[in-house]
Amino acid sequence: MLNLAVKKMKRQIIRIDEEKCTGCGDCIPECHEGALQLIDGKAQLISDLMCDGLGTCLGHCPEGAITLEEREAESYNEIVVMEEMVKKGGNVVIAHLKHLKEHNEAGYLKEGEQYLWDNKKVLKFDPKEVMKAVHNHLPGHNLLEKTKPEEIQMVSPHTAHGGECPGSRAYAFQPDQSKTITDTKGDTRSQLTHWPVQMHLINPNAPHFQGSDLLLSADCVAYAMGDFHASFLKGKTLVIACPKLDSNMEIYVEKLKALVEHAKINTLTVMKMEVPCCGGILQLAQIATRDASRKVPIKSITISAQGEILAEDWV
Repeated sequence: MLNLAVKKMKRQIIRIDEEKCTGCGDCIPECHEGALQLIDGKAQLISDLMCDGLGTCLGHCPEGAITLEEREAESYNEIVVMEEMVKKGGNVVIAHLKHLKEHNEAGYLKEGEQYLWDNKKVLKFDPKEVMKAVHNHLPGHNLLEKTKPEEIQMVSPHTAHGGECPGSRAYAFQPDQSKTITDTKGDTRSQLTHWPVQMHLINPNAPHFQGSDLLLSADCVAYAMGDFHASFLKGKTLVIACPKLDSNMEIYVEKLKALVEHAKINTLTVMKMEVPCCGGILQLAQIATRDASRKVPIKSITISAQGEILAEDWV
């Protein structure tokens, strides 16, 4: 019988020493996931969900207040996160819930809101005011405590350099099905259902991955194949990687493992180029599924530089 039990997995996540933190903000733009914000003059990790564990913020803290730790963790649990957030005060809770809303994590946002109502008698702030700030996008988030506006900084990598950059903001969408994949003008309809897709940027806990058929594609495949969207991407979620040029690919294994164990993907299709260095992408998938607590079937598809299918096998 297949073992579907969810076991703990090792996960890297940052830890902030608030005594050392001076609130300089140098670390904020370096968090590609937008999981760091300055609140009440201190850097705060306002979303465990979005912390990818890459640690790009570490080298930008002049005080050495940020460290990277590896710990055993269950799949993301919004209630557990909220239990920690409320200890840090209402401002942090607002920032956390706003972050969930901005990243279209409607399910987790609902859980967080319900936690506030269930525990309103013991909270030191009013849940009604928290949710008003979250849903109305009121400027700042100092509605709950006696904090000067200038001490509240809503800085994130999406806004720090002027304007919002959608590059690392996660969201899902529906492909345009109003016409056939190729319309009368010859325009090819995209079958992409979500963003981002690069392995370092994706969040394996994102709702669009839940129960999906996952396509893990080498970066060059879509350029070699003219019908990539219509023939291979349609009906699947997508993640991309380059086993030759990408760094820190250990996190790829952990993310693929999380997609198998926690997102419970149905199948995993790996598309790679014929060049030898591209074989590493299949190895990543095989290692992740080998170590996961549940198993999924893997299909391997090898593509030539001219876009021809050289091999297609279940492995």
